[in-house]
Amino acid sequence: MSITLPYFDTPDFTPKWQQPEHKITDFLLVNQNGDSITNATYYGKIYVANFFCTICPGICPKLESNMSVLQDHYKNDEDIMLVSHTVMPWIDDVNQLNSYGLDHDIDKDKWHLLTGNKNELYDLARFGYFADGNFLKTQSEDDFIHTENFVLVDKLGYIRGVYNGTIPLDIKRLIRHITRLKKSS
Repeated sequence: MSITLPYFDTPDFTPKWQQPEHKITDFLLVNQNGDSITNATYYGKIYVANFFCTICPGICPKLESNMSVLQDHYKNDEDIMLVSHTVMPWIDDVNQLNSYGLDHDIDKDKWHLLTGNKNELYDLARFGYFADGNFLKTQSEDDFIHTENFVLVDKLGYIRGVYNGTIPLDIKRLIRHITRLKKSS
């Protein structure tokens, strides 16, 4: 018997067992190679998304390290993708992301580092991935987004899990859930 993963379609991440209405909202961003990337790029793929900035001395190095664990684990699996959205697009332009990717051995075909318009990125974080819990409290659009969450998205664009990207045990749980998701799709 296969255990299915729930869906998450609200910012409080209450699990739902029936297919929800919320999908990751449409976006058009640019990756570290200067290529246009949309949510259609990930249609038919399972992917893990997070938010970061290249100059962050806090949690971002740990997030990068654990995304690298996923990159290594799924290096030969074309159905699994990774995406990191910058929260500081005024610093993380294409050249900065490209240099960061080279410095951290990021496979540009497996793991996209995305930049673009700040408002679009922040709206995507807040209303697409529900990645900014502070926004719910403050409603301040100018507040900096900082989250340790890794978000698991299925092949159709639905959120299927949320994990603390700084905790190795949660990365192992994420890998188990990706296996379940692959079996059920």
